[in-house]
Amino acid sequence: MDKHTAHKALIAPLRAAMYDFEEAVVRETLEGLCAPDATFRLCHPFGDTVGAGAFYNKAFRPLFTAIPDLERRDTIVMAGPTPEGDDWVGCGGYYTGSFEKPWLDIPATGHQVAMRFHEFYRFVDDKVVEFQAIWDIPEIMMQANAWPMAPSLGREWHVPGPATENGIVPGPYDAESGQRTCQHIIDMLEYLKKHPSEGGPEVMEMPRFWHPRMSWYGPSGIGTGRGIRGFRKWHQIPFLNGMPDRGQYVDEITYHFFGDREYAAVTGWPNMIQTVSHDGWMGIAPSGKRITMRSLDFWRLENGLIRENWVLVDLLHAYDQLGVDVFGRLREFNKARAGFDPETGVSLT
Repeated sequence: MDKHTAHKALIAPLRAAMYDFEEAVVRETLEGLCAPDATFRLCHPFGDTVGAGAFYNKAFRPLFTAIPDLERRDTIVMAGPTPEGDDWVGCGGYYTGSFEKPWLDIPATGHQVAMRFHEFYRFVDDKVVEFQAIWDIPEIMMQANAWPMAPSLGREWHVPGPATENGIVPGPYDAESGQRTCQHIIDMLEYLKKHPSEGGPEVMEMPRFWHPRMSWYGPSGIGTGRGIRGFRKWHQIPFLNGMPDRGQYVDEITYHFFGDREYAAVTGWPNMIQTVSHDGWMGIAPSGKRITMRSLDFWRLENGLIRENWVLVDLLHAYDQLGVDVFGRLREFNKARAGFDPETGVSLT
């Protein structure tokens, strides 16, 4: 078995344990998968943790307490090497279950909720040595009617898995097709960065790279855009209006691309740097601050063009860098809810 297929097989027991989530089994499986000094990088407000046990206690235990029938569902599992020589597995899907107790001061609903995740695992000698993940925490806030920031421009909904239902990519690993898919994405991003510094939207040559019926599935807080028009209206134009220097600091960041058949993924942690110098992005007032952004993305090609693009951005980290306390605003919202302290907005149960 080639190593990338083997890495996906090594992840499979953890995915299975999290499908029928039992605390002891999940923790034991996670610790067995990872090197003792593995680094876990999770979105804001969690930050970095060393060691699988410490990470479990910080991240999964509170989530499992809030959602006692927690269930993981993967819609994308792919793997491959980066040009730098690292080996990654990328998983995309969502956690779901009945939201019974508050989590991160988000009020419980008593109803089933869903939270998208993109989780990347870097392997060395058949052990995970680095984990990077974005959980779409704003998605839970929205389902609890407690999103305290500006409404999304795009469509907020339960983002689907691949239309072709082939996101759990089988082996054996096909290096040629994975590289071809990656190169298409790299070329597309190079052309995207030409606008606005080198001209109008035409310099991006988007029809050369994107399917006319593309879907761009952005993070909660931005939402989904359908087609090139939807992508530009609900994401790209506001993004560039607010941060027109996007793409000018590429020497200060590193992208890590890997491909598996018709799928490609990218990480960087961070992989974007830009300045919030103008109005127009998510209702944020221009502060003139330069921020870094973390984005974990998947693409699916169809007939040589990008048909679907799943994007998760650590928006809460971006707000934090700009001095906006999203969780503080959330607690202010909670003060009017039964079962929460009217002074602090923190759950009384």
